[in-house]
Amino acid sequence: MGETTVLIVDDESAVTDVYAAHLQDEYDVRTAYSGSEALEKLDDDVDAVLLDRRMPGMSGDEVLEHIREEGYDCRVAMVTAVDPDFDILDMGFDEYVVKPVSRDDLYDTVEQLLTYSTYDDTFQKYFSLVSKRAALETSKSRSALETNEEYQELTEQIEELEANLDDAVGDLEEDEFGALFRMPEPDLDSMDSPSQP
Repeated sequence: MGETTVLIVDDESAVTDVYAAHLQDEYDVRTAYSGSEALEKLDDDVDAVLLDRRMPGMSGDEVLEHIREEGYDCRVAMVTAVDPDFDILDMGFDEYVVKPVSRDDLYDTVEQLLTYSTYDDTFQKYFSLVSKRAALETSKSRSALETNEEYQELTEQIEELEANLDDAVGDLEEDEFGALFRMPEPDLDSMDSPSQP
């Protein structure tokens, strides 16, 4: 087992156990089957958390809020069947992944979270905002995005950070920077058709 610790949280034990089996050869894996158990398993040794949103009792959203309020220095991916809505803009996650998730996607998500950890707070904020934008752009129509004030504010925040980080980003190799963002393909079915009446 490696030194990196990953906490997997999902109330569906079969899902949690499958994720753990996929990752245990590469990482020190902890599992929790509820939000309250997740808090018991959480400590400063945890580097990354894979967190379901919809759980009975304490939800994943509440667990995430606790992680951020307590100041744990770990990166968090929401791995969930809940399609992203505009409420994610107020959440402090680093990645948003919609189930089902393949073994490769799971591994890539953890590696991406660990990569984020190597950058400073400003970069981490930027990565989080870009992840939110990508998640919304795969689930919302263009018109819904264009008319949502919070989405417009998100876009402005990203542009401001890009301007501030321009020099630092320029120091990264183009393929290295691009690899940080696994931009999903747009959901064409959810896009508005220009010919609709």
